Amino acid sequence: MEERVIEREFGELAINMGPQHPSTHGVFRLELHLRGETVVKVTPHIGYLHRGVEKLSETLEYDMLPPIYERDDYLSPTANSLAFVLAVEKLAGIEVPRRANYLRVITAELQRLASHLVWLGTFGLDLGGSLGGGSTLFLYCFRERERIMDLMETLTGTRFHTNMNQIGGVRYDVYDGFDRDVFKTLDYLEKRISEYKEMLENNPIFLERTKDVGIVPQELAKEVGASGPVLRASGVAYDIRKNKPYSAYQEFNFQVPVGNKGDAYDRYTVRLKEMKESLSIVRQSLGGLPEGPIHSRKPVKTPSLFKTPKGEAYAAVESPRGELGVFLVSDGSSKPYRVKVRSPSFSNIAIIPHILPGHLVADAVTILGSLDPVFGDVDR
Repeated sequence: MEERVIEREFGELAINMGPQHPSTHGVFRLELHLRGETVVKVTPHIGYLHRGVEKLSETLEYDMLPPIYERDDYLSPTANSLAFVLAVEKLAGIEVPRRANYLRVITAELQRLASHLVWLGTFGLDLGGSLGGGSTLFLYCFRERERIMDLMETLTGTRFHTNMNQIGGVRYDVYDGFDRDVFKTLDYLEKRISEYKEMLENNPIFLERTKDVGIVPQELAKEVGASGPVLRASGVAYDIRKNKPYSAYQEFNFQVPVGNKGDAYDRYTVRLKEMKESLSIVRQSLGGLPEGPIHSRKPVKTPSLFKTPKGEAYAAVESPRGELGVFLVSDGSSKPYRVKVRSPSFSNIAIIPHILPGHLVADAVTILGSLDPVFGDVDR
């Protein structure tokens, strides 16, 4: 009876959430149709951050492109460049030294930790006062992230866009004392992650706002092409590092965390457990770092001298958000003929129109934050 009264007196209200909204995690507009506080329909609008890297790839030489790709998913830059160089190496038949593969894994997993820390901290802001004023968890996570950024800066000279990956290997080797610095940081992070777990999972408001909110059934996750923690939270144990190993992941022992319900709480627990697994992978790779060269070829001084055979190749990595793939078409020249990026954030947010209706406006913030989209990754 109450719903009929609301509909008769007020009807359906359409409001915009974003693209300049602190909880849309970037330039993203949600067109929400409401009855009272309940969402009855939602239409996502993207494209405000179109980077044009796919078209730009047709105009630049192969060796110029890895740093460009690091700007897509700007919370995990090395994942982007790694997917691109893997596609080029696959097409050109370029072998990568074992030491370089280990270094790729180390930097990728450190940036996975940094990315998940950004997600966890901003998720705390999304949920606001339920987490000690909201900013407490955010500041804690960014404090920990700074330690990883310091390691990246000492290793590569750059805190964020490291330009670590190049076709045929990596650009930088470890410095004296790198292993000591990394192990010290890992030990520190492990303690902090346990503190976050205790802080959040003993917080009744956090549990109330995340449990049974934004449930993504397995079939829906598969149908829209979800991947990464969003897919695994729905109970699908698919991780490219395990199912289709690249670099040196097949040499390491780690688990693939999965959830049960596929709600916002499961997406939180999967990412938190993944952070522990990343700590283990970095320890294993750094402890067994092989000797040898860090690249099989250096970028040539005259870029047009490097050409790939005609053909096509697809390579994918497990970014913090899921399957990040690069489909590359070559016409035999020194520049790609076409490039298509398969971005996990794009597929993951396709779930929103299916799961948001029936929830309250406040739940929209929780659901979007739990999907962890990066809009440079969405819009490419």
